[in-house]
Amino acid sequence: MSRPKPARLQHIAIEVSDTDRSIAWYRRMLGFKVTERHSAHEVPGIPVDLTFIRLANVHHEIVLVHNQEKTYRRKPPPEDDREGPANFHHVALECDNREEWLRLLDHIRSEGAEIIRGPVLHSFVQPRGDGSWGENEAVYILDPDGHRIELFCDLASIDEDGTHICAGGVRLEGTRTEEL
Repeated sequence: MSRPKPARLQHIAIEVSDTDRSIAWYRRMLGFKVTERHSAHEVPGIPVDLTFIRLANVHHEIVLVHNQEKTYRRKPPPEDDREGPANFHHVALECDNREEWLRLLDHIRSEGAEIIRGPVLHSFVQPRGDGSWGENEAVYILDPDGHRIELFCDLASIDEDGTHICAGGVRLEGTRTEEL
């Protein structure tokens, strides 16, 4: 009998310093839509403002959280991740295919997004790869509060026998994934 486990990651909640600015940015840069917006204490026990945003037809994929009683400062630049407390590192958003990813990349560039890494090919197999894993193309940007967002396409899938399968159905023979 297999052990019980969640089926998928459904959403992430991100603390933001300015809800209106963040909503505008997520709409303009990435095409998110607002599902609902709620004020702090609207529901007893929820002392923060919540804005639910989505890309697909689910209620939300990201929750923008704002605490009106907190003083915010932008997170330090990502060039040095060795100091400070454990923290949220990044959220990754997947494009349906490389063409859509390239279109999104053109869009975020035209909007002036702060690109902090990439474009990069995460690959330990392909000659132009960066030596990392996933067999996908990616770019990393920052939202207005300095949260890293990875935009990617063509992440490898894993066959039942553990073999990596890249975009176009290419099997990476000799690769196996095992459960930890």
